[in-house]
Amino acid sequence: MSIQITGPLRDRYDEVLSPKALDFLVALDREFAARRVALLDTRRARRARYATGQLPGFLPETAAIRSDPTWRVAPPAPGLVDRRVEITGPVDRRMTVNALNSGARVWLADFEDALAPTWDNVIGGQLNLIDAIDRRIDVTDHRGKRYVVGPDPATIVVRPRGWHLVEKHLVVDGRALSASLVDFGLYFVHCAQRQLDAGSGPYFYLPKLEDHREARLWNDIFRFAQRYVGIPQGTIRATVLVETITAAFEMEEILYELREHAAGLNAGRWDYIFSIIKNVGYRDDFLLPDRAEITMTVPFMRAYTELLVRTCHRRGAHALGGMAAFIPSRDPRVNAVATARVRADKEREAADGFDGSWVAHPGLVGVCRSAFDAVLGDRPHQIDRLRDDVSVTADDLLAVDQTPGRVTRAGLRTNLAVALRYLDAWLGGTGAAAIFNLMEDAATAEIARCQVWQWRHHATPLADGGRVTDDLVRSMLVEEVARLCAERPTADRERIARAVEILERTALAEDLPAFFTTEAYARYLVTRP
Repeated sequence: MSIQITGPLRDRYDEVLSPKALDFLVALDREFAARRVALLDTRRARRARYATGQLPGFLPETAAIRSDPTWRVAPPAPGLVDRRVEITGPVDRRMTVNALNSGARVWLADFEDALAPTWDNVIGGQLNLIDAIDRRIDVTDHRGKRYVVGPDPATIVVRPRGWHLVEKHLVVDGRALSASLVDFGLYFVHCAQRQLDAGSGPYFYLPKLEDHREARLWNDIFRFAQRYVGIPQGTIRATVLVETITAAFEMEEILYELREHAAGLNAGRWDYIFSIIKNVGYRDDFLLPDRAEITMTVPFMRAYTELLVRTCHRRGAHALGGMAAFIPSRDPRVNAVATARVRADKEREAADGFDGSWVAHPGLVGVCRSAFDAVLGDRPHQIDRLRDDVSVTADDLLAVDQTPGRVTRAGLRTNLAVALRYLDAWLGGTGAAAIFNLMEDAATAEIARCQVWQWRHHATPLADGGRVTDDLVRSMLVEEVARLCAERPTADRERIARAVEILERTALAEDLPAFFTTEAYARYLVTRP
């Protein structure tokens, strides 16, 4: 079994794509590729059942795991004991330095939703992580000021791409490798021992898991990888993002499967909303209002987060809150309002029992820290707060019809404007884009285009008159393209046209594509040999 590299080999890429690393990728593929494919088949079959009326629920066959009070996950690893503030962002050079120096306890180094998966972004990101651990990374700003990693950097936790994606620049026997295995494998083979030598360890965030069998696959990969490089079993730690409706019903089982490596669960709020639309959005009783109305206090989101905290603390794991996506503005009035909202959100999470939370910008680290400092004080976490008062049923998790709010023309236009601008940025190689004072990534773009699809599919009445139709969506999209071109006279018109094409194919199709990234990556981001 041999591996073929179809992407260009630029300066220092051989450091990442070394013979040792490529051999490891081949070994991972040989051992786990077939299981990954089978699990993706299971996903498709489950989604097809939901489209015909079945609803997710707690699994009767795993009731014994949920009812057993005795099992716990591994204790927190070095650098993951206090996680009160975590910052997320792509692994470009500037973000690497800024995130490590931000004052956050953890940096989620993101190869997934915040990274447009171009070949250069993927391999360049791996180089940046190696250089950061070796303290060889620096950035010089437009004024000529040089920034280096400081003496107390954030702990690095890497998020690989999800199971549904492939890396088409690395091919084994004519098959593209799993992007998850590529991102995990390259970081692990180069940085696991480096991190151990630095007093930390190889830590990961696992995205978009849909059930406990997918968690079991990751656990088996971890065991294999630790044997392969000769480090003790249990060295790896993984935090799972609960960002699918199916995973919400299997939180206990996911922790159980990963218990020797589990570090906690995170409330991936944006992907969670996207998952609900994707899985049960064909039903008119799961119709959601404007995105701005879907706050963390609406009943179905409240049930999800409270169950997450209770589950984590019952099993000795950290519970991490959702993203604060606000980007500080030059307008002090905008800043004041938005910062107050972020502070209230983080104070609610800390009061609910979360052990920490996420921000997208260094300017919000202090806001998040102060909210958790007020509750935690000198304690590193509040895992001992068991939340036995929480009782969540399947009906509570599925209570989407109890969400207050309206579907409006402004909400429809905002979704189109955000999706268009994000797709334009993504096609240009930027996976985390500041749009209308918010940091948008692939997850929020997915909500935007899926809401457009759902409202159009149901011909949803608009609160301010009329219904959502193809004609209305297309006319608004034409207007948003004109507005974007007026805002940026030098914008790449061909790239905007490609963004429109992606949006039309994924928001106006008869059936809702599971992800925009799969086809768009293959069509537009792959370097052709």
